[in-house]
Amino acid sequence: MPQTVCQPLECLALIPARGGSKRIPNKNIKPLAGHPLFAYTIGAALDSGVFKRVIVSTESPEIAAIAKQYGAEVPYLRPALLASDQSPDIEWIQELLSQLQAQGEGAPCFSILRPTSPFRTPQTIRRAWEAFTADGQADSLRAVEPCNEHPAKMWQMAGNRITPVIRNPDPTGTPWHSTPYQALPPIFVQNASLEIAWTRVVLEEGSIAGQTIMPFFSEGHEGFDINQPKDWVVAEYLLSQHQVSLPNVRICV
Repeated sequence: MPQTVCQPLECLALIPARGGSKRIPNKNIKPLAGHPLFAYTIGAALDSGVFKRVIVSTESPEIAAIAKQYGAEVPYLRPALLASDQSPDIEWIQELLSQLQAQGEGAPCFSILRPTSPFRTPQTIRRAWEAFTADGQADSLRAVEPCNEHPAKMWQMAGNRITPVIRNPDPTGTPWHSTPYQALPPIFVQNASLEIAWTRVVLEEGSIAGQTIMPFFSEGHEGFDINQPKDWVVAEYLLSQHQVSLPNVRICV
């Protein structure tokens, strides 16, 4: 059956910003163009006009204090057990949404906005929100973009041999690993820009995506993700060359 489409301001922005980052130490609060990296995600969320609340989930008191300075809420510190580099998202999201629900502070929808995607704008978020609410049937929406390296060109080990990760379903056709990229079926990869889902998918089904997922096609550098030191270098270069711009931020205290 069609779901009831939530109205504006009935969605929660959830920004995960744990303290332990190995590849880029203190990544979430490392300064980029004068402000902590995650400040741009907070700023974009606040200026989008989509969210009832903008919440940072962290186990770090230091990160929590900085998040509040930039206008986000930190209603609870995340338990340390849910903040390791191997902790799945569903655990901290379930814990946070359950606490909010118990306090009567929940909302029908939530969006995950990862702080490693600083070039996502308020307009990006509004475009995704409008698509999700207009659809009304999907369990969730996930940002995707065309993959640069097609999985048909990838291999996996089989003993001391390699076999294709995916094959041409037509056994009489040219093997996909020998087919020009342009002739292969379009494949998309998820990026860190955003996800939107119904809260019931988490609380009733134990999933952050559900079964029916709609795509949000990010544009330009909206899905650019800083995960490696080289990504940080690229981000600074793009800014220096005025090829990208950052969302506005404001310090509230």
